[in-house]
Amino acid sequence: MSYFDHCATTPPYPEVVEAMAEVMTAYYGNPSSIHRVGVEAERLVSKARTLIAQLLDVGPNEILFTSGGTESNNLAVKGVAYRYESRGRHMITTELEHASVYEACKQLEARGFEVTYIRPDTNGIVRVEDINAALREDTVLVSVMHVNNEVGAVQPIREIGELLRNRPRTLFHVDAVQSFAKLAVSPADWGIDLLSVSAHKLRGPKGAGFLYRRQGVQLEPLLAGGGHEFGTRSGTENVPAIVGMAKALRMSMDRRETAAAHMRGLRRQLIAALDGVRGIELNGARDESRMAPHIVHISVPGLRSEVIVHALEREQLFISTKSACSSGETEPSRVLLAMGKDMAQASSGLRISLSAEHQPADIERLAASLTRMVEEMAKLL
Repeated sequence: MSYFDHCATTPPYPEVVEAMAEVMTAYYGNPSSIHRVGVEAERLVSKARTLIAQLLDVGPNEILFTSGGTESNNLAVKGVAYRYESRGRHMITTELEHASVYEACKQLEARGFEVTYIRPDTNGIVRVEDINAALREDTVLVSVMHVNNEVGAVQPIREIGELLRNRPRTLFHVDAVQSFAKLAVSPADWGIDLLSVSAHKLRGPKGAGFLYRRQGVQLEPLLAGGGHEFGTRSGTENVPAIVGMAKALRMSMDRRETAAAHMRGLRRQLIAALDGVRGIELNGARDESRMAPHIVHISVPGLRSEVIVHALEREQLFISTKSACSSGETEPSRVLLAMGKDMAQASSGLRISLSAEHQPADIERLAASLTRMVEEMAKLL
């Protein structure tokens, strides 16, 4: 089996599974309990928080544990909107965002907020000048993802952060779910106020994530309860998942540069193999520095992408159509339409997402099978 859907989720490191099993067995206490069993669990949570903070070069009290990327994004977007409503009710995001940001903004619009959605260029990259033109005195939040989860386009986060440095009343949120531990990211240096990360995209457990919240930024809690996570996110901490996440993040960060270089090479190999194949169109920039190292996105106009996915599955090759959160939908890709693609292109997207464990032989096999299937299906049209 060759699994090429690492944007959807990743197999956990064996060391992560072992660590979580140990915690579940030996450290099952509630971290809020004051007795020894609870204190032991709380120490593990504290240690994980400190480790993650060190990886980001931020303070431990700036790390809020959540259930994953969707909750982190909702907490950032809605938490800012509701807490700073007196400053203004205008927000800026992009047409590229993950559903957990995009739909959160749609919900806010239904409650009277105004949202400006920035369209990207044909490569799937937003222009800083378009963000600048959309800014208003009542803009309370700008939310832009670092790496688009469909086509892999890298957004100019550092430049947007610089743009917003002199606007302290406008906060900057970045969805880093597809970039953290794959590309460099520095919240403090880049002027990021809020940053979302999910563990299962980095060989950690599902159901665990965190939100970096810069010291001084306040968020309206979305969950009422016991006031956990510095009063911002109530709910008993998932100690095994938090420990597993911290271990996975550290392991992934230790290997980041080597893994990125390896995947970049595999990406070049795959693009070279598919380039020129009749019926296959590459989406995203040709300049690889503007694209994530682990994502290749193509369209096969005239063919149904789900048919190709299932045909590859029969050969034990697993890719996806679009974001796993929306892959069951029959509508064309919102992201591809925003990039200016026509309906045929937007309805036939295929996402291939790589890992550091893949080898050139895996890419060769995938490219050969995909090319053969596209050519055979095209003959039937």
